[in-house]
Amino acid sequence: MKSSDKFLVGIVAGIGLLVVVAFVLVLTRPEPEYRDDNAPEAIVHNYLLALRQGDYERAYQYLSPGLKGYPENAAAFTDDISSSSRFRLDDQAVTLDTQSSTIRGNIATVSVLETSFSGGDLFSSGNIDRRFDMKLQLENGAWKLIKGDRYWSTCWERSPSEASFCW
Repeated sequence: MKSSDKFLVGIVAGIGLLVVVAFVLVLTRPEPEYRDDNAPEAIVHNYLLALRQGDYERAYQYLSPGLKGYPENAAAFTDDISSSSRFRLDDQAVTLDTQSSTIRGNIATVSVLETSFSGGDLFSSGNIDRRFDMKLQLENGAWKLIKGDRYWSTCWERSPSEASFCW
């Protein structure tokens, strides 16, 4: 075998090895898990994970019952979620990561980094990063969501008489 053939075989074998390693890393990646509900970051993480997994009953439990437009039950919450594309989290090309929180008294603000991949080209990675905040309030010893910049309905912040069109 000529040395150029050995070199080519080495390159092909190296590429094959990289592909196998990439598949192993993707397949052995741990599934996201719920966190203990004792910190604002955990509540936001759990809410977003519940939305991603379609567990709307669990996501509903993280809302503050003190919201003016609080959905009357989990079924109404599910209707709100299902009727808006703003809650689409089934796209695996989107990752959400709780970054930091600020607590002032009984109000907390949690910053979330949303990263989506859109293909990219020669001059860009294709990653689009967006930061958004979610606000929580401490109610009876538990943190509850009261406002969000994304994955949130403004209808929940308004009374039914004010919410003629709020999506």
